[in-house]
Amino acid sequence: MPGKRITDRQVNEYKRYRLVSSQETAAAKAGMSVRTARRVERATALPSQRGPRRWRTREDPLAAVWESEVVPLLERDALLDAVTLLEELQRRHPGQYPHAVLRTLQRRLRQWRALHGAEREVYFAQEHPPGRLGLSDFTVADDLEVKIGGASFDHRLYQFALAHSGWRHAEVVEGGESFLALSCGLQAALWCLGGVPEEHRTDSLSAAFNNLAEREELTRRYEGLCAHYGMRASRCNPGQSHENGSIEARNGSLKVAIDQALRLRGSRSFETRAEYEALVATVVQRMNARLGKRLEAERAVLRALPARRTAEYAEVPVRVSKFGTFIVNRVLYSATSRLIGHRLMVREYAEHIEGWLGGVCVLRAPRGKKSADSRWGKVIDYRHLVQALQRKPAALARWVHRDAAFPRPVYRRTWERLIAQRPEREACRTMVGLLALAAKGHEAQLAGELEQLIEIDALPELDAITQLLAPPATAIPNVRVELPELKRYDEVLGGRA
Repeated sequence: MPGKRITDRQVNEYKRYRLVSSQETAAAKAGMSVRTARRVERATALPSQRGPRRWRTREDPLAAVWESEVVPLLERDALLDAVTLLEELQRRHPGQYPHAVLRTLQRRLRQWRALHGAEREVYFAQEHPPGRLGLSDFTVADDLEVKIGGASFDHRLYQFALAHSGWRHAEVVEGGESFLALSCGLQAALWCLGGVPEEHRTDSLSAAFNNLAEREELTRRYEGLCAHYGMRASRCNPGQSHENGSIEARNGSLKVAIDQALRLRGSRSFETRAEYEALVATVVQRMNARLGKRLEAERAVLRALPARRTAEYAEVPVRVSKFGTFIVNRVLYSATSRLIGHRLMVREYAEHIEGWLGGVCVLRAPRGKKSADSRWGKVIDYRHLVQALQRKPAALARWVHRDAAFPRPVYRRTWERLIAQRPEREACRTMVGLLALAAKGHEAQLAGELEQLIEIDALPELDAITQLLAPPATAIPNVRVELPELKRYDEVLGGRA
């Protein structure tokens, strides 16, 4: 075939076929052209017995500049590529070196680097004895295109794996990589596994922090977490993903398995996050079921778990401002007006926060994250502030956290229609009344009614909706019951007698 060297096996096959077939047939069966077959018949030795060709079949297009111009450039900086060198030759010698020379230059460049280039990095394959190494990593899973409640669910997957057996555990993480997500995921994996490896390795999470103090705090907390479980803590160097290769490769296989499960399911939409987490857990369980004896051998040498888990939260002291808000890690949260001026100890978990006053938990909210178009995130619970808004309804019009306080998109659309078609004070009173009605336990029902009003291009009437969803309780009539005297029963019985 053109461009391929003839092997000894092809020559031997050709000669065997040639004993019983014509030259054309034997050449076709041996995978060579008739012209090559004629050269084979004239040759006195096999291809492997001939010396290498030492002459050129065509003129070297780079002979005039290779040693004098190209090599000095490469000796100065060996990372120059062929395209850059060809463009430089074209600039120095206009019209002499067309783009067709590029492939020749690439071959010469590759050969020069093999003989005179810098030393290349060598990767040393490692063996992983049972029970020695466990690894953790995060991987972005946005390409799975999962939707929760009709909205796109941007998330990551945390994965823990044993290097020897390949046993794995995965957790769904909303938001970016963090120590809290690592701590919760790692502890869940170890307790699910039922044992502890000698060493735990993760990538350099310190790249997610902004200054030296934050990096030092991360190192201290990570080492403390591993020490609680009796593991040796280690991290791979930044940009050296191959040092975490045992888990990096499994990230791809996990996402492929989840993608196939979603395709088999026929839909990537879920009503709740719990449904999606159940699917991920099922996929991981099926992958672990294939391990068999390798997992049994590794579990036998794992260390015992400690008596309890370590804390899965970080504590942040905050003060509730006069605006009924407080800030934790660049996320603004709301609080009830009763807490204004008080100092809270906020426990920040991977998925939620808790506000503690003394020894009492006085607040719980989902953990927020920074929005894509802002340096700050917002988690505003309208139920915290609706009573204050009822006293000052006009404040809603230009409240800076107004849009974040609406519990569902339909409430925001209703506000936009109210403020566009009614006077500002009336629109504010109506919207605050609707929020107060939603806070009494009618949020979902009210959202359905507002959707219907938008469909028919009508504005909500607060009194009518209140009468529909929360009619005033009917007064119980005051009934007076008088008991008859007992002697009258005797009179009745005596009369019958």
